[in-house]
Amino acid sequence: MALSNRFTGAAATLALACAAAFAPIAANAQTKIDFILNWVPGGDHAPYYFAKKQGWYAKEGIDLNLEPGRGSALATQKVGAGANPIGLADMGGVLVAKGKGADLVAVYNVYANSPQGLYWLKSSGIKSVKDLVGKKIGNPAADGARTMWPALARANGIDPKSVTWVNIDANAKLSALKAKSIDATTSFYNIHHIFQAELGDDMGFLAWRDAGLNPYGNSIVVNAEFLAKNRPLVDRFVKVTQRAFAACVAQPNPCVQALVEANGALKFDNELTNWKLVEVLMSDRFARETALGIHEDGRMKADYELVREYIGIDKPFDVKSVYTNEFLDRSVKMTR
Repeated sequence: MALSNRFTGAAATLALACAAAFAPIAANAQTKIDFILNWVPGGDHAPYYFAKKQGWYAKEGIDLNLEPGRGSALATQKVGAGANPIGLADMGGVLVAKGKGADLVAVYNVYANSPQGLYWLKSSGIKSVKDLVGKKIGNPAADGARTMWPALARANGIDPKSVTWVNIDANAKLSALKAKSIDATTSFYNIHHIFQAELGDDMGFLAWRDAGLNPYGNSIVVNAEFLAKNRPLVDRFVKVTQRAFAACVAQPNPCVQALVEANGALKFDNELTNWKLVEVLMSDRFARETALGIHEDGRMKADYELVREYIGIDKPFDVKSVYTNEFLDRSVKMTR
């Protein structure tokens, strides 16, 4: 798109600010990095808070600001557009966004297994994905599940447009389900225990990974322009983060405590359970045998084909252009 030569003062200021944001960063500088999360802080984010508390990021010249998110789609959009240099987002949605022109690269995989799950009331008569035809599914507008829904629907033989999506806040999912203002909702497996406690024996649940859809889940993504100009910084960020995730698998309590200290409304026991479920999502053969946080080439190729077939990619691209494993320490592996 051609840009007008008639910049207003505000536009010129914004252009200069963006240029400064992506300027190369010296290795010995303390540089603030606004890392946008996929959602509000929870157990799955404990490693970032732990590493920050321990001073690991600061030691590498990184002043890490953890910015609460409002869904993977928003995080993908902001990193792709350069509003945030680094973010956490669902990899399936990242592939869709890349095909639409988003300029971003995944550098660390958090969820080797899809965290997505469907929840409903058994008393509603719903038993499977096919039973959702004509039903209402409630979740936030920017939730990554909406991006990947067409793939799940088609994998189970139904028209993706056969359901109605209802915009509700994440904190309203359970109340809306219990009030029957929606028929089903989606949520990450790491808060499965919360749904179980609230819905009891009437809880219906289906993990997407058990319903024919198990693409990579949340990954850390970096704006491509920022990455090109700041590779040493990104390298240090990834290695600290990889080390933090490994440390939290080995000893989760200090990690969860760091999370709770930084976010006063959270409860330690709840977030510890959350983290234990995260460990299930982090582990696959490649994370255990090759490197923690890896995007394996074969799986990425399969995920690209899945998205292309079931959702669509506006402008095809080489899938290897949307991820890199170059910053991973291959000696750090998932232990279980």
